[in-house]
Amino acid sequence: MTLAAAFTEDCLLGGRVRLRQPRAGLRAGLDAVLLAAGVPARPGERVLEAGCGSGAGFLCLAARVPGLRILALERDPDLAALARENAAANGLAKQVEVIAGDVRDLALAARLASCDHAFANPPYWPGGTAPPAPLRRAATHEEAGLADWAHFLAAPLARRGSLSLILPAARLEAGMAALAGAGCGGVRLLPFWPRAGQPAKRVLLQARRGGRGPARIEPGLVLHDADGFTGAAQAVLREGERLPGAA
Repeated sequence: MTLAAAFTEDCLLGGRVRLRQPRAGLRAGLDAVLLAAGVPARPGERVLEAGCGSGAGFLCLAARVPGLRILALERDPDLAALARENAAANGLAKQVEVIAGDVRDLALAARLASCDHAFANPPYWPGGTAPPAPLRRAATHEEAGLADWAHFLAAPLARRGSLSLILPAARLEAGMAALAGAGCGGVRLLPFWPRAGQPAKRVLLQARRGGRGPARIEPGLVLHDADGFTGAAQAVLREGERLPGAA
């Protein structure tokens, strides 16, 4: 396979985002788009994404919210370089800084400039039998725990800044504990249902640095109906609208 054939050229948000990504291994899916749609950023604010991969999450967020200052962290140096290339291809080279680093490096987190929002799509599962491909293994089976992700993201977060995680619904309890341990409270839960009446498979957890108050369950989003994506899902996934219920 040639070097060019090892990558695909894809579009997100109805063509508003151009994304070059590896053909095999770590590839962007619905999670990155849904996560970006839930970050309550405003023009001119500074945001941090950890584990950015090829950049799908921050690119979708920047397409929805103009004028952001974006810092992205990626452990794999090759993916970090690809994320920089994708930022430039989308006209965001001056707004985006991508650095190579690990969320377990709290000394690095302490050196980062203050940010208004932080977000991540952490690896799905702890331990267990992981896929053999290195990039896919890194995407699905964690070496750093959810507590590491939450602490890294919260370290540079301004007071009342938002921290957002998209997780499998089975990790809801662990995710809430990680947010609380990182000093983030007032949790909002947004469930994603595959179809109406089915259990949610993904959830967006969002909390505020220093936030208080009881957890809230927001209306969430039904993704599919008999005709494909629901109208509400298409508004988020193709038209770039913000998720209802995000903080």
